[in-house]
Amino acid sequence: MAKSKKFSGVILLFIAVSLIIFSQTLFSSPSKETIQGNSENSVRTIPDTREQVFYSFSSVAKEALPIVVQINTVEVVEQIIPAFRSPFDFLFGNEAPQQGGQKREHKRPGLGSGVIVKQDGNKVYILTNNHVAEKAKEIKVKLNDGREFDAKIIGNDSRTDLALIMFETKEKVPVAILGDSDDLEVGDIVLAVGSPYGFESTVTMGIVSALGRHALRGIAGFTDYIQTDASINPGNSGGALVNMKGEVVGINTWIASASGGSVGVGFAIPINNSKKAINDFITTGRITYGWLGVSIGDLSGSTADDLRKSLGLENKKGAMVFSLFKNSPAFKSGLLPGDFIIKIDNENIENADQLTKIVGKLSPGSNPLFRIIRDKKELTLNVKIEKRADESEVQKNKDLWPGIIVTNLTDDIRKELKAADSVKGVVIASVIPESPAAVAGLKAGDVIQEINDTQISDITMFYSSLNKPGSNKKIFQIDRQGSSVMIGLVK
Repeated sequence: MAKSKKFSGVILLFIAVSLIIFSQTLFSSPSKETIQGNSENSVRTIPDTREQVFYSFSSVAKEALPIVVQINTVEVVEQIIPAFRSPFDFLFGNEAPQQGGQKREHKRPGLGSGVIVKQDGNKVYILTNNHVAEKAKEIKVKLNDGREFDAKIIGNDSRTDLALIMFETKEKVPVAILGDSDDLEVGDIVLAVGSPYGFESTVTMGIVSALGRHALRGIAGFTDYIQTDASINPGNSGGALVNMKGEVVGINTWIASASGGSVGVGFAIPINNSKKAINDFITTGRITYGWLGVSIGDLSGSTADDLRKSLGLENKKGAMVFSLFKNSPAFKSGLLPGDFIIKIDNENIENADQLTKIVGKLSPGSNPLFRIIRDKKELTLNVKIEKRADESEVQKNKDLWPGIIVTNLTDDIRKELKAADSVKGVVIASVIPESPAAVAGLKAGDVIQEINDTQISDITMFYSSLNKPGSNKKIFQIDRQGSSVMIGLVK
């Protein structure tokens, strides 16, 4: 009995010592680390144990809050005020309003957030979203300490949804530490900082839910996105996504929500995708993109397997070249419609979106090596990349060769077109609006039977005949709803 009591006492003593050790670990002061922060040689406490991380994020928030600003904008929109014959017409609705009402300007306020990324003398630069600042006629920024300044746009870019604004002050301001978003892993804890619904200096916590997300249609697609369940709401746009070191790893940009409020599916632009943009905005006012000059896409849809088999692309990843802008880098280098790009230098191409991003990041004047598949054979080409023009100029350029996308005439398509069994060739799936092909009169649903008297049996024969050296004049004989039509194009 005495031995049992003695043994029980040892167990209780062990439990007591363990609890003391655990409590000391849980509530002990975190280690201190000297790093480059908001002030020179600043000392910041960083949680270095799992228990400390769960205990509080206050040290991270204290580092992140000063570098995030609230952005208030005013957009001037034009409204037409209907003209009525008399006040009574408006009150009682007896008469329709007259045409030609007065135009009046209306000021519409906007709200967003931004991250202070650089101070150069009196100039302070703030990174935010393009959709926050793009249309603003007036911009005011409010710092975490309450100071307010008038700001202006230095540069903006719709393809990445990034913008840089600037204000001037002789006073020092806190500047963000830009982290390495490539180091992020799914499950990492992150904080979102911004001004949701105007509630400035708001911090929310979550994790990295996914990496490398692609944008929904209508959202800037020239970047991938970090997905997070940290609460992001209207007003958070342009704010910071920070890691547990207080480093900015993303710019909060959009949410997926039916209600317009946070449902835990938010997205941020990786900060590594923004670093070059900051310098480009400061030096030139715009992001400099490399330009290849092609219309590309993926082989997808109901006919994808048939097309891949015809072109010898089974189990191949890459991007299909459908058309080329005349006198573009692609055109000059010898790329052709129907080429399938599988690699640029040492980087494999997964799909058309990835190809667009890789080319955009290439420096104008560089000569990357393109690995392509043409006529079921692999070959390489050197392409000299040029500088991409402003987006407005790019959209105006419709000089594409050939300006059409074709697919094999399968049995299902034949039935849909009600084409006779005797009709052979490839069918035009789409025609690029305002391109030479569209101007010449080619239409979706046309069946191309011959090119320069060469019969077309499938998509491989189509591109082989289209790209055949010699005359730049191509005469298409097509079947259009049972009628034979001939249309000529000049390369």
